[in-house]
Amino acid sequence: MDTREDVQQFLTALRGRITPERAGLTVFGGERRVPGLRREEVAQLAGVSTAYYTRMERGNLSGVSESVLFALVRALQLNEAETAHLFDLARAATGPRRAPRTKPEARVSPRVVQLIDMMGDIPAVAMTRLGDPVASNSLGRALFSDLFPVGRPVVNSARYLFLDERSRVFYPDWETIAHEAVSGMRLIAGRDPSDRALMALVGELATRSDEFRTWWGGHTVRTHATGTKKIHHPVVGDMTLEYETLTLASTPGLSLMTYLTEPATPSADAMKMLCSWAANNVPTNDTANTNR
Repeated sequence: MDTREDVQQFLTALRGRITPERAGLTVFGGERRVPGLRREEVAQLAGVSTAYYTRMERGNLSGVSESVLFALVRALQLNEAETAHLFDLARAATGPRRAPRTKPEARVSPRVVQLIDMMGDIPAVAMTRLGDPVASNSLGRALFSDLFPVGRPVVNSARYLFLDERSRVFYPDWETIAHEAVSGMRLIAGRDPSDRALMALVGELATRSDEFRTWWGGHTVRTHATGTKKIHHPVVGDMTLEYETLTLASTPGLSLMTYLTEPATPSADAMKMLCSWAANNVPTNDTANTNR
């Protein structure tokens, strides 16, 4: 991945979303040819010269101090995820350029597998940084059955979203979920642009999905560690789930996704039905956990 191009696209997108009014600038008459702020207006807000900001927006963040980066954070009104992404891009631009490399796969320890199995009433799925499910309990596999096809390898969640039409039925709010997936991958790319597996996945999705390619170029970054998802399950119907993403300190690069329903709701009743169905229809962990 080209860090300079990523910086250019990211800063240009951020500048384009903020109006002068939102930034607190007074604008006098005349037609504006840009949807958001001009470069000189960002420079003014950040307290740097237009030439210096132009250099940054063209992708050159080498040698830019933290104080200038924080000034950009304030000028462009960045949220926490966007701030982290900007600093990640700056570190990648400043440090030595690393050749693409293959990162070791996160391995699931027997203790984590036991923990997941003990969460019998809560769907739980362990995911790698790229969205590969590597362990789950029976309720997790029942909830996301498309990711765990019987007798075949598990399915990457990003490939499922963008390359499997069933995902658009499973997620009534498909566009929101898909945007979140792209956003999460953008954050990973900012932290380590030399990640060979990420590069391959992004290249595949950009080639095969027009929506992914467009959204990837938009450089939107958000964290999605908790929230609400609506699904249309093929067995029990519509459900509203509250999800929490738990980090596993013993296994860097692995996250544990858990899903809850509000008590005494139709979604809770559907979850009970799913528990009953899973007891008789879902393979055991010995066949479903893929990286032990």
